[in-house]
Amino acid sequence: MNKNIQTIKQNFVQAIAEYKKKNFESARVICEKILNIDSNHFDSIFLLSNLAAMGGDFKKTKKLLIRAIALQPNNVSAQNNLGNTYKELNDFKNAIKCYEQTIKIKHNHPNAHFNLGIIYYKLNQLKEAKNYFEQTIKIQPNYALAYFNLGNILTEHKDYKTAKKLFQKVIDLSPDYASAHNNLGLIFRISGEYEKAISCYKKTIELQSNHTGAFNNLGMAYKELGDFKNAINSHEMAIKLEPENLYHYFYLSELKKDFLDNKLIDKVKNITNNNKSSKINLAFGNFLLARYENKIKNYDKEFSYLLKAHSNYFDTKKRKFDLGVKYVFNELIEIKDSISVKKTGKSDGEKIRPIFIVGVPRCGSTLVEKIIASGQSSIPIGEETAIIENYINSRILKLKSVDLGETEEVRNEILEIYSEKGLVKKEKNFMFTDKSLNNFFYIPFLLEVFPSAKIINCKRNTLASIMSILQNNLTELAWAHDLKNIFRYFDLYFNVMNKFLKKYENFIYEVNFEKFTQNPEQESKKLMKFCGLKWDKKCLEFYKRKDIVSKTTSFQQIRKAVYKHPEERYLPYKKFLSNYEGKYPWF
Repeated sequence: MNKNIQTIKQNFVQAIAEYKKKNFESARVICEKILNIDSNHFDSIFLLSNLAAMGGDFKKTKKLLIRAIALQPNNVSAQNNLGNTYKELNDFKNAIKCYEQTIKIKHNHPNAHFNLGIIYYKLNQLKEAKNYFEQTIKIQPNYALAYFNLGNILTEHKDYKTAKKLFQKVIDLSPDYASAHNNLGLIFRISGEYEKAISCYKKTIELQSNHTGAFNNLGMAYKELGDFKNAINSHEMAIKLEPENLYHYFYLSELKKDFLDNKLIDKVKNITNNNKSSKINLAFGNFLLARYENKIKNYDKEFSYLLKAHSNYFDTKKRKFDLGVKYVFNELIEIKDSISVKKTGKSDGEKIRPIFIVGVPRCGSTLVEKIIASGQSSIPIGEETAIIENYINSRILKLKSVDLGETEEVRNEILEIYSEKGLVKKEKNFMFTDKSLNNFFYIPFLLEVFPSAKIINCKRNTLASIMSILQNNLTELAWAHDLKNIFRYFDLYFNVMNKFLKKYENFIYEVNFEKFTQNPEQESKKLMKFCGLKWDKKCLEFYKRKDIVSKTTSFQQIRKAVYKHPEERYLPYKKFLSNYEGKYPWF
């Protein structure tokens, strides 16, 4: 017996030595020999589980770890590793149980907390994920990946200020972590700091030359700046690195109109017809096929591909988008009808003169904003800031009430956010634009907080707007990937705006896109007069500006003079939407 124990000890020492030398097969053979002598030798079972995991055989890993835990139920490493194994097998329910058991045995186990954060993040339960990442950092303040993932959560919550600090912390702890530089670049791009964003993306590529995300983001940044040559080069590099990823082809096709040839379409069809194709490839593949059919005016096939594209894209973010749809059609309606602020009597709010541009997507709002901001006054452009909605939601969560507090306090807090974006300037008479289109929900709130505000309601032929939404992938709008929800959203918009137009007619100016493009000089003069701004020819020469930036799908149109859009362009699609004609009077 003692001889066997001695033999086992010697053999296991040898197994560990082989493992350290990366002679994994030799280590496995030795462990199997030990188990022939003692089938309950914990250390051999545990080492075999590590070897199985390294080889990607997680079913075998699971069996070995269950066997190990039966021998030592309170072994922290075995419990945590079993959690990791279940996570790899996408069995999140059992993974959570294992990590919770790990924490029960050792309450300050950083990896168990971190892994719980990762699982809840994957499940889109961001509140729980955030809590576990914060706990990880509390236990181990130099845990770079915990800061990184926490930064990702706060980016999703649109708390860009804190997210930026977190990504910078990751870089302080781990300067060579490429993805931290990439994600910091995303924050700079969102805040309009393009020089810094591009610098971050280039640093990412310097650290990791095959980082396709950085090449893609670099392409996006150049595109938004109007530097199409560098944008094309960046997307082509992404394709070189990931030739089977149709996401990159989609964004390149926006920039190179001759890119969609028969050879590429054959490749797209081969990828999308493969049973193993990912949802993201199916989504962008169908968008590419739709663009090709549009090019050859085969509208029936185009429409069919568009519906498939949006359905697959929705599935790639299903948990998030299901919540987004629920928010828009349930919670948002309740919020808009319930929020209130208290008047204090003391105010200098009249001097702040924001111009809120509202409407549905693809209504000509980008054109309107650029014209307003290109006159003599050259007021700051806010584009789609989402500041109002984010502020209202965070305020409700903070106060646990729809009573948002005193007007003066609310105004000052919102102004601070606008100021951080460089929008509030005395020399511009405190005028700026905010083109967050869904601000139409908050018009009473906006006029209460900013009594000198102007509201511009952009309108376009509804068939044109709806089809343009379908033809362009509005990636972050949950409702924009399902035809039924698109119509529901438009109906909501018309109902809300019809009510507010009657109540606040002196504060709301309506711009009709078709009328505007037919007579831009006359219509732009009326628009500028409503805004309290002087008109000059520069208003219609916005496309000549060197500093013009566009994050919308109008990034190319906005770099051209105003032109008439043929009214018959979208008529071939009307037959596909005939089911909705009787249901909605505005269509």
